Amino acid sequence: MNKYTPAGLKSAALASLLFLLLTSVCSAQGNLYAQNNTVSSRQPKAFADAAANTDTTITTYKKVKPVRTVPWFVDKFKLTAGFFAPVNNTNIRVNGTNGKIGTDIDFEDDLGFNKNTSTFLGDFQWRSSSRSRFDFSYYRLDRSSSYQIQKDINFNGNTYNIGAQIDAYFNSNIYRLSYGYAILSKPDYEAGLLIGAHVVRFGIGIAATGNNISGSASTNVGLTAPLPDFGLWGGWTMGKRWAFNAEADYLDVTIDNISGRIIAYNAAVTFRAIKNLTFAAGYTGLNFKVDVDREKLDGELKWGYNGPSVTATFTFGRKGWNVNHEMQ
Repeated sequence: MNKYTPAGLKSAALASLLFLLLTSVCSAQGNLYAQNNTVSSRQPKAFADAAANTDTTITTYKKVKPVRTVPWFVDKFKLTAGFFAPVNNTNIRVNGTNGKIGTDIDFEDDLGFNKNTSTFLGDFQWRSSSRSRFDFSYYRLDRSSSYQIQKDINFNGNTYNIGAQIDAYFNSNIYRLSYGYAILSKPDYEAGLLIGAHVVRFGIGIAATGNNISGSASTNVGLTAPLPDFGLWGGWTMGKRWAFNAEADYLDVTIDNISGRIIAYNAAVTFRAIKNLTFAAGYTGLNFKVDVDREKLDGELKWGYNGPSVTATFTFGRKGWNVNHEMQ
């Protein structure tokens, strides 16, 4: 027995080692299987969390009408007031109802009128859209003179002899209505066509204060002349505060025994002091000729006034327009 003892122990040890090895392998496989089962059991929850965190909101887009970009001087409403100092040139002939031809009278040279005058002017502009505009303007010129005439003058059938002392006046009200449409409308400039009318109301009179007169001692005539016109207008920005605007009108037409020819223009440099207040310095002119052939008035009037103007404009009411160089 004793000689087999070492061999028996050796066999027993080898069997124990094999048993331990087999047990370790089985345990490792069980752990791996258990880990795999754990991972598999957690996968559905991970996918559920990912699905829960997914934004399923559907965004809808509404079609928006594009906003037009216009120069900064384009506003819904403009209210302008200013000072106008024109130089006048006035020639009038009024024939008598008795067939006597009137004298061509230069009011500045023959009646001593001052060429230089000054007046207040006002204008209101409404933009019905970024391209369409309506304008209404008004100003009045009152002129008078006391003068000893240097030639015989026949005015509306009455004669004022050379050397007579006369008092004369020439008063006028000028109304302007127009509609303009911008054919070109860009962020830095616009240009278009317009149609309108100058309505001019005159009051003219001559009265003698001396003894060298024949007939009536005074003569007064009045006239309202509608003078339609067509024209061009435009504006150009020169940065966030400066702009240049201009307009020119012309027409030669006959309406109701009144023939008229008109040439009008205006050009101005504008400065924007603050967002809704601008100032402008410009040059304005209106030159026309009117021939009248009516029962109570027969004659011709040629009048031109041209000169500088200074204005201030308050703007308000802009809606829906993306204005270039907008001041914040």
